[in-house]
Amino acid sequence: MTVPEEVFQKYVEAGRIAAKVRKKMQRTVSEGMRIIDICEKAESLIRESGGKPAFPCNVSINEVAAHSTSPPQDKRSVPENSIVKVDIGVHIDGYIADTAVTVCFNTEYESLVHSAEVALETALKLLRPGLSATRLGSTIQKSIERQGFKPISNLTGHQVGRYLVHAGKALPNVFQLSLSRVQIGEVYAVEPFVTIPDAAGKVISGKEAHIFRLRKRKSLRNDYAKRLLNYIERNFRTLPFSERWLEGCVPTSHYSAAFSELLSSRSLMAYPVFIEASGKPVAQAEHTVVITKDGCHVLT
Repeated sequence: MTVPEEVFQKYVEAGRIAAKVRKKMQRTVSEGMRIIDICEKAESLIRESGGKPAFPCNVSINEVAAHSTSPPQDKRSVPENSIVKVDIGVHIDGYIADTAVTVCFNTEYESLVHSAEVALETALKLLRPGLSATRLGSTIQKSIERQGFKPISNLTGHQVGRYLVHAGKALPNVFQLSLSRVQIGEVYAVEPFVTIPDAAGKVISGKEAHIFRLRKRKSLRNDYAKRLLNYIERNFRTLPFSERWLEGCVPTSHYSAAFSELLSSRSLMAYPVFIEASGKPVAQAEHTVVITKDGCHVLT
């Protein structure tokens, strides 16, 4: 099934904004810069450009691979000689474009970053209707290993749906037996994650979590929790959000208890940060594509 023209144009616009913001942030990020300033700059640029953030800007540094954003009043900054993944999501009316770039401040890891970019380009050339996830994963893995690096085996690309960052099918970055095939009209975020040869090559969940998503409406005792949940549902639907986006929703003196009830009732789910299991650096490259009859159209 092909994408209706009206929907396709919303994806195109989301992709245009995402690409513009990614390029701007690639030039903006610097050593010593406060991480919260990176996140808020990217999110502001998205809104100023006519889109909405599809998820909080992720700034994942060194061995942190994904799901890292600034909480409110974050004091952390970009370390010297670090490798910084900036992952940006934009939506127009719920239609999402997801893209990422790795900014490298350490010459030792420039070839690591390059290997992620080459693996992404290799995957994009291969994508077409009917392609099996098994063959795509195998091709990405071979590309990374040919360059002397190791793919992260338990992070994948993913199908994108309306108001859903992760919808349905996964696109592995390693060989994996699967009956899944990509089909015309489907939208995917393709994102190889790469680490160094002596790393574990997989991620584990860290203790921190600063990204959340509405899980299910539950009965709540706290009136402020109800108000907060209504705000979340109205503004973000099923998309991930940051606590930074909730400031002023309820009185400050009642916020902590209200948010805690949303978590304890499992009305919300939290995304823990993903960390390379052996503590080694990770690079990422990502584009969102629509599968077309001749291949794929890169949105970002």
